Amino acid sequence: MPVFRIGHGYDVHRLAENRKLILGGVDIPHEKGLLGHSDADVLVHAIMDSLLGALALGDIGKHFPDTDEAYKGADSMKLFEKVCEIIRNEGYEISNIDATICAQAPKLAPYIISMRENIARVAGLEVSQVSVKATTEEKLGFTGEKLGISATAVCLLYKK
Repeated sequence: MPVFRIGHGYDVHRLAENRKLILGGVDIPHEKGLLGHSDADVLVHAIMDSLLGALALGDIGKHFPDTDEAYKGADSMKLFEKVCEIIRNEGYEISNIDATICAQAPKLAPYIISMRENIARVAGLEVSQVSVKATTEEKLGFTGEKLGISATAVCLLYKK
């Protein structure tokens, strides 16, 4: 009988001048980008935390600490590859990923399919197993005021 594990992840980064906006491994044209030790890809960070959390393996800060210069400016998709390897080394496979980005701007609809394709490729999944959605907070809170972007993610893992 298969064993299932569900994970939840959340991440947030402040928007800042002179930074690229990278979400789901996609470089999105915008006047500001996300501030962080790595490339600050909040979508991929939330997904990684959901995967690690499903197996009670801590969070990305434990595995890729911002005090380690090796991760300064790191490509989050490369870190995501390592997390997927950790999950498989624990004997689990990813069944599906469902994520939501919360951003007042820019409009993300034109980039969603590319994000899904990038995430599916790294996770070894079909695009149909990866959901990425975007929403605003109707100009409320830090995301609504365009101060930052957040993302949440859930995943289902299984062990045969």
